[in-house]
Amino acid sequence: MTLVVVPVRYPLTEHSMATLREAIRISDERGADLSILHVDLYQHPSHVTRTELKRAVEREFGAIEQARYVIRRGLLVEETILEEIVSEEADTVVIGSKQAGRWREMLRKLRSDPDIGEYLRGELDCTVITVSVDGVTSQ
Repeated sequence: MTLVVVPVRYPLTEHSMATLREAIRISDERGADLSILHVDLYQHPSHVTRTELKRAVEREFGAIEQARYVIRRGLLVEETILEEIVSEEADTVVIGSKQAGRWREMLRKLRSDPDIGEYLRGELDCTVITVSVDGVTSQ
């Protein structure tokens, strides 16, 4: 089965809702499972539960068939997201433009002028889609 992973913040932000809206559309279009991921940082734990995340998403979008809700604990958001993508063998990742910007900053420390989409496509065996708050997507 095809899998789409979408990292979101909790509580859901405007950016998270735009990204999630696009991920839902893509998973419906492709008949894919959808993994809605929230990273709970060790250094700033929010102790959010899967049930809380699910309720928040369903409040905004209704029940989503083929969706699973995942809470991962981690030190770095970007690293934890990458670990989830790899371990679940995701086919598509839908990230918000803000998340892409944070990854770009992290990579800038390692490489000059990184293209986050190009980097992720090179490192991951999946499609990477970036969504801006106004719903504009790029691959």
